[in-house]
Amino acid sequence: MVPTLTWTPEGVRFIDQTKLPLEESYVLATTYDQVADAITTMVVRGAPAIGVSAAYGVVLGALKTKAATAQEFAPEFERICARLAATRPTAVNLFWAIDRMKRLFAKLAGSGVPLVEIQQKLLAEANTIYDQDIASCRAMGAFGADLMPDEGGVLTHCNAGALASCGYGMALGVIRSAVERGKHLHVFVDETRPFLQGSRLTAWELMADSIPTTVICDNMAASLMRKGRIQGVVVGADRIAANGDTANKIGTYNVAILAREHGIPFYVAAPWSTIDLATATGDAIPIEERPAREVTHYAGKQVTPDGVGISNPAFDVTPARYITAIITERGVMRAPYTESLKEMELVS
Repeated sequence: MVPTLTWTPEGVRFIDQTKLPLEESYVLATTYDQVADAITTMVVRGAPAIGVSAAYGVVLGALKTKAATAQEFAPEFERICARLAATRPTAVNLFWAIDRMKRLFAKLAGSGVPLVEIQQKLLAEANTIYDQDIASCRAMGAFGADLMPDEGGVLTHCNAGALASCGYGMALGVIRSAVERGKHLHVFVDETRPFLQGSRLTAWELMADSIPTTVICDNMAASLMRKGRIQGVVVGADRIAANGDTANKIGTYNVAILAREHGIPFYVAAPWSTIDLATATGDAIPIEERPAREVTHYAGKQVTPDGVGISNPAFDVTPARYITAIITERGVMRAPYTESLKEMELVS
């Protein structure tokens, strides 16, 4: 499995997800600004992956400072964190990872630890976040595998796979784990307009694992459900509110409604860092608006009339009532989510 991102002595090495599936190339970010650009331009994407990327961005900023002491570095550290936090507003993992790095810095700086030691401890923390992400994906895969049918079709939307994490994946981790247990699944992959994360990335991952895969256009799911070809839906998430409302790639809400209409279970797989108990409902989740060009152009060619109005929200919110269960590394939660999420908060 190709690593989504890797720490090297020179910086953070990303597989360029804007070039997949036809070109496997890499981008080396040697400054925190370059990490921020990689997140903004979707060279790296997926809530867990951008959280880890931001942690490494903080490390790069710390390692390259000209400050001599922690106190001298503190204002610069805040600017570094602010720059990385401004990249994408919806994925709460981004802020979770940055806050984790900020808490560590504050603790160490307040204890009088030398800056050179702080730099190494920040790197160790980012490495820990990386390792924990892989472990959490494996764990949620194990929990979610039990929920998958023994055979049949499973639909997924966007890419919640190894490319959206540090390895193994969330929704695709559930599918991978189910297949490893001997379940016979055929995965239907929504293309996921306008950035085509499904047809470009998810299909690429699944084919590399020799898992039977069929790409469908976003408007084909209802027809397949009606024909009985889909027995389950599993997607990822970028932020889950305290009541279970879930923000994920635009079009997820459509799929959830269709699944309910056809009596098909709809599962969300995400690490605990995606749970935002401070946000009461999905109405309070900020939704990123992406550039109009992602809609007006395809493969570099304009496909819409000049001057037409464009709306390009990157995410939508699926109300909790449409979600059969939420799968995390801590276990599986069901409605009422206000209670089950709060109870699971106590599980470590």
